[in-house]
Amino acid sequence: MKHIILPSPILLFLLISLACSLLPAKLVSAESANAHWEITADKITRYEDPPSVVAEGNVLLEKKQPVARPETTPPVELKSREKKGAQADGSSEETVTATKTLTTIKADWVAYDVTLGKIKARGNLFIEVEGDQMTAESGIIDIQEATGTFEKATVIRQDQTMHLEGRVIEKTGDLTYHIADGWIVTCKLEKGETPPWSFGASDVEITDGGYAYLKHATFRIKDVPVLYSPVMLLPAKRTRQTGFLFPSVSTSSRDGFNLETPFFINLSPSTDITLFPRYFANRGMMGGAEFRYVLDETSKGMLMGNYLADSLSDPSEVDYYQDGQFTHTNSDRYWLRGKADQDIGLWTTRLDVDVVSDMDYLREFDSGSTGITASQKKFSDTFGRGFLDKTNQYRENTLMTLRSWENGNSLYGEFFAVNDVSDLSYNADNPSKAWKLPSVTHAGLVPLYEARGPDFSWNANYTNFWREEGVGSQRVDLLPSITTAIPISPYLETTVHGGVRDTLYMIQGNGASDWEDSDSENRFLTNLGGELGTILLRDFTANIGEVNAWSHTLRPYVGYGYTAMPDEKVANFPKFDSVDELEEENGLYYGIDNFFTIFGEHKGREFDREYAFLKLRQGYDLRSEESDTPLTPVAIKTGFYPLQLLRLMYRTDIDMYGEGAYRHAIEADYLSERGDTLGLDYRYDMLTDVNSVSGSAWYLLPYNFAAGYTLERALETSETISEKIRLRYTLPCWSVELSSDTTPGDQTFMVTFRLANIGNAFGFPGF
Repeated sequence: MKHIILPSPILLFLLISLACSLLPAKLVSAESANAHWEITADKITRYEDPPSVVAEGNVLLEKKQPVARPETTPPVELKSREKKGAQADGSSEETVTATKTLTTIKADWVAYDVTLGKIKARGNLFIEVEGDQMTAESGIIDIQEATGTFEKATVIRQDQTMHLEGRVIEKTGDLTYHIADGWIVTCKLEKGETPPWSFGASDVEITDGGYAYLKHATFRIKDVPVLYSPVMLLPAKRTRQTGFLFPSVSTSSRDGFNLETPFFINLSPSTDITLFPRYFANRGMMGGAEFRYVLDETSKGMLMGNYLADSLSDPSEVDYYQDGQFTHTNSDRYWLRGKADQDIGLWTTRLDVDVVSDMDYLREFDSGSTGITASQKKFSDTFGRGFLDKTNQYRENTLMTLRSWENGNSLYGEFFAVNDVSDLSYNADNPSKAWKLPSVTHAGLVPLYEARGPDFSWNANYTNFWREEGVGSQRVDLLPSITTAIPISPYLETTVHGGVRDTLYMIQGNGASDWEDSDSENRFLTNLGGELGTILLRDFTANIGEVNAWSHTLRPYVGYGYTAMPDEKVANFPKFDSVDELEEENGLYYGIDNFFTIFGEHKGREFDREYAFLKLRQGYDLRSEESDTPLTPVAIKTGFYPLQLLRLMYRTDIDMYGEGAYRHAIEADYLSERGDTLGLDYRYDMLTDVNSVSGSAWYLLPYNFAAGYTLERALETSETISEKIRLRYTLPCWSVELSSDTTPGDQTFMVTFRLANIGNAFGFPGF
């Protein structure tokens, strides 16, 4: 968080007073700890009774520190400098002393009373300490008590653009202050400018714990009070502090009035907790919490959870279920999610947690700072990975650890648990997805010869697939293989590989009728394969706008794959993942890859970047006696990057026997240099009845406005899953956003204020 620390002028004035008591008009005091004070004024007078010093007219006091730096000086200049050492060219290296100004104080009049130990200053009083500034009409400082009082004072923290102003600012202790009739704003203001917003109070106490207690506090817009509170607590330190974050308010046709008041708890510089109490008028109180820690760049974690005893989730609420098309019946609604990256010695560990009460939760409670949209962005930005789509019924929970060695060996362990939130009724013959408790893989690669020889690789895996009901198994899978390149021609890339695969199953039936007794099975496969390809490259000149050349890389290839399954009964083995779903293979595949790169100059700087690509691939099943449709679908994937920040992608699969193009996917993303964004995602799959589109846009309008639109729609059922509209007005010190979120059975309107530098804990806005 960013907070306020008032610069203490006591020590400054103590040093200044010593200088004033010893020096007339313009003198320099003796150095103290490599620093000294310089004072200038139109007039400086020393009095004996009582002992005091008075400086008048354009008083300037500066604390300066000498800064030494080596400098090589030509011989002609050596007469005026101290020679330290002759160089080969006749020059000399010497140390030149410069000065750095640490503190500046200006005033029209300054007086120091030696007997009372007090300093008085008035008239355009100005103090600057390392960028932090304080101005006042006048001030009195008690050196012995380390206190002071300043009239009509202003404090500006340059590093945080904090602006604090008060009729009277009193320094009551080392870290405590009292402010009468003051206000706070967290952005830079021009002299005499009315703040666009501020927190005002008749009385403010800043404690040594770093908090500002405001009495009769108001939130003001353009100096007009719009909100009032008899008391208010604000953090007022440079470091992160415990306190309330900025609340969010919304109204919903289904949920009613909605208020969220986050509370931030600073546990240590590297750990914190944020509480998210959220009140729904028609549902009740939802509790929420977030815990975060950071140990170093590679070790960090974040855990979030929400819980609601939902009063709407009752069978009597018929309209609620019909309008929202909900299927859950539970009133205990929750979502627990989290991620952690932790290096333990030489082991790299990753934890992912995603447990939700029902399928409807993620789409019902998507608005606000704890919804899946905000959570996806927060976790993706922090860990580089998010969560599964909110429509996925299998919420995956994993604990993974990896150890790699320089010789190419690696050991990988995984615990995998599934939170199945579908409404299906499972039994032993129709079980849910199996868990992995655990899965351990050892892999490696060893060259058989020193140079360009074959490589021997292996992958050995043990997995315990567990189910409470239904088929489970302990599986051991061994895959040794040899891969080598064949130097047929310097213009051809040729690789071949061969290996065997042995998979042992120790099956537990767990009530399944097909496996009433525990059983053991073994599957032995042999596989061979190879690929032959070449690369053709040609550069072309061009004079099209900023592009002056382009390059085309062409790679045609053909390959062969063979997998033999001598035992036909393996088709009846349990299927847990892709290893179990392997099928007999004897076929060719062929394709061609195209890559296009452009070169040019943009704004005086040379560039080269990818411009487009096109990939085509198809296969042919050589087992013609078993199939009258040997040609596999043609897989096409293409991408186009006409601009540096514009990406267009298209994928399709085309059946060769009458179905045509049965699968499409379109992706488009654009980001302008000024911050406009555009996104489009279209999916069509005839085999799985998927036909959906989602898009988003954010456009910066004139006069500090910006507008956004997001749509997610299922075209197969002509149903709008989610539609969001946003309008934001942004100024340097604050912004306000109006948003509308429409989902089946509900429309939510929200107003969100963001204030510059108010309570940013780990980068999240609040106060």
